[in-house]
Amino acid sequence: MAKGLGKGINALFPGETVNETEKVTQIKLTDIKENPHQPRKVFDQQALEELAESIREHGILQPVVVRKKGVKFELVVGERRFRAAKLCKMKEVPAIIKDFNEQQMMELAILENLQREDLTPIEEAEAYQKLMDTLELTQEQLAFRLGKSRPHITNHIRLLTLPTEVRELISDKKLSMGHGRTLLGLRSKKTISETAEKAVKEGLNVRQLENLVQRLNDNVPRETLEKKKDIFIEEKQSELRDRFGTNVQIKKQKNKGKIEIEFFSEDDLERILDLLK
Repeated sequence: MAKGLGKGINALFPGETVNETEKVTQIKLTDIKENPHQPRKVFDQQALEELAESIREHGILQPVVVRKKGVKFELVVGERRFRAAKLCKMKEVPAIIKDFNEQQMMELAILENLQREDLTPIEEAEAYQKLMDTLELTQEQLAFRLGKSRPHITNHIRLLTLPTEVRELISDKKLSMGHGRTLLGLRSKKTISETAEKAVKEGLNVRQLENLVQRLNDNVPRETLEKKKDIFIEEKQSELRDRFGTNVQIKKQKNKGKIEIEFFSEDDLERILDLLK
């Protein structure tokens, strides 16, 4: 499968992969309904136009996958090809008919999208969460099955705890995933939205936002913050945040200090304790 998916669809439900030797049938576009479990919220119109142009020149090289739904069919895999074929005003598309149940339909739709590299961080996070919920997997189990690192899964899922308006800023690419993770480090969760708006308005990069969050957490006004940052401490804090997938503070006083690791639930605490072992 595509490199973005790691171990592939077969790792999640063995024996249900799409076999290239299966019979391909031509099905009328008007007989195919869109997948109701499609996790992708936004489809890049320019990318669809480019795919449509390729289809006009070369045809559809990979069949879509559908399942029987009454007298018609429901799309399982191939949403972009299906939409591009519509743009080409094609009457039929090559398709493989599979006998999938509702859960498998949803899983395949999510997995197909995870194979692509243009998902927004929020769409990717929602896809991971949906797979965990439907397959009853822990973050560690999902990471193993997808061939991803556990921090990668954790860092994405934590974005879902951000306020709706902040998630929308990330989806609209006004803020990055790094901005989102930094905002989660705010001790006063009530200030996340206004701090996010400030970051967008002032065009703050992630490092600048980290400094702002640090000041807000320490309740230090900007005009009184004159002490130079310890670059070594900042780098180590950043490394630990990546390692644990949460906010980490190193507080140094002369030759001693302490490390504070933030957690958000009992499960999150267990995850951090596992990493410490």
